[in-house]
Amino acid sequence: MIELETRELEYVIALADELHFGRAAARLSIAQPALSKAIRRIESRLGVQLFIRSSRHVGLTPAGEALREHGRHALNAVSAAVRNARRAGDAQARLRLVLKPGGDAGLLSAILAEYAHQPAARQVDILFSGPADRTDFLRDGRADVGLLYAPFDDLDGLAHETLHAEDRVVIVPSGHRLAGHASVRMSDLEGETLPCWKGVPGSDGTGPEVADVVQMLHMIKVHRMIAVLPRSLVEPVPAGLVCVPVTDAPPSRLVLAWNEEDRRPLVASFVTAALGAVTP
Repeated sequence: MIELETRELEYVIALADELHFGRAAARLSIAQPALSKAIRRIESRLGVQLFIRSSRHVGLTPAGEALREHGRHALNAVSAAVRNARRAGDAQARLRLVLKPGGDAGLLSAILAEYAHQPAARQVDILFSGPADRTDFLRDGRADVGLLYAPFDDLDGLAHETLHAEDRVVIVPSGHRLAGHASVRMSDLEGETLPCWKGVPGSDGTGPEVADVVQMLHMIKVHRMIAVLPRSLVEPVPAGLVCVPVTDAPPSRLVLAWNEEDRRPLVASFVTAALGAVTP
């Protein structure tokens, strides 16, 4: 038996986010007394207290924290299921491809040309993401396929095929101490300032926060940092910068990824085309 309806999960998550009955009620477009009554009803049905209330404060109990986290995933899954069901029934649905700007290793044109020859080819919508949210696009159904970089992007729950493997380079200003080297090792970068990528959990850089490669290259030009990236992300090399191979950095792989539960012909035909485009 389903103990909570989708709407009730929305009530809990809104209050957990706002920690204020008035703001949560406004967000949900319902009256505050109705929200209070609904929360009491939910707590009674579950047999646990979700919120600590006082005249000045609303807080989450451990049970409330758990329901907020797992409930948010459940709502995202429901939304993705609805979107995918509608798209599966739409014979004119376009295929949505997500990538970060410049993150195709120069292969996108060839892939799209190969896909256009597929008997059931659809129009392809190109979606651009931030530094690390392409996997979210695929998991929640906003995109059908995506170009990701391994091992940097989390491929958990995603099927994928490798399209291209390449070495990694360190990007430095032309006057940098490493600029004249034929190659370097990771140990040669000790003490250098590396970028902190916006929105990337666990990003271990100590330098300024950057949101994309363009910002990063600008900060390198003004000697604020250096960075290690797949070679294709910085080709052609901008004036004033130098790329030096990092011999002991693991290779980077450009992969085509999709939700591992998505077995639609729409996706399968694009995967086939992409592999055909990169096969010698």
